[in-house]
Amino acid sequence: MTTKATGLSNRIEGIFANWGAGQSGLPSQGAWNALAKCPGDQPVTLVNFFKMRDLASYPTGTAGGEGSISGEEAFQRYAAVSMPSLESVGGRFLLVAPFGNTFVGAAEDWDLVAIGSYPNPGALLSLFELDAYREAYIHRTAACSDQKVSLCMG
Repeated sequence: MTTKATGLSNRIEGIFANWGAGQSGLPSQGAWNALAKCPGDQPVTLVNFFKMRDLASYPTGTAGGEGSISGEEAFQRYAAVSMPSLESVGGRFLLVAPFGNTFVGAAEDWDLVAIGSYPNPGALLSLFELDAYREAYIHRTAACSDQKVSLCMG
C-alpha cells in the first residue's frame, strides 16, 4: 500500500473513532476502502439521492428533535452546516435540485439530488473530520427515510 493510501486509511480510522461504528447513513467499510484506494490527486464526486420523511425521526434523547418537525426542516438544519463545510474543505456543489424522474433504467423515487465535487479524496475526508459537520449529521439521518450516495472518481 502506498504512503498516500496508508495516510488516507489512518484518517478513515480516525473518522470511525470520532463518529462511532455503525452509525446510520454512513459509508460502509467497503466504500471507505474504495476511497482510500483513489489516487491522492484525483477529484472525487458524490452523487446523493435523498428521500425525505414526512416527520423527522430523531433518536430518543438526542438534541434537535424538539417537537414535530418535517423531514425537510431537519434536512435544512443539516444543509445549513454541510453546505459551507463542503466549501471550507475545497469542495463545491455542482447541482442541488429536486429529483425529476428516472430517465433511463428502473424507476426510482427521490425528493432531492445533490452532487458535490472534491479536489481529492483527502478533501472529502476533511469534511468528515469537521466537528460541526459530524454534529449536524444527526439532522440528515433524522430527515431521510432513504438515501443513496454514489462515489465517482475522476
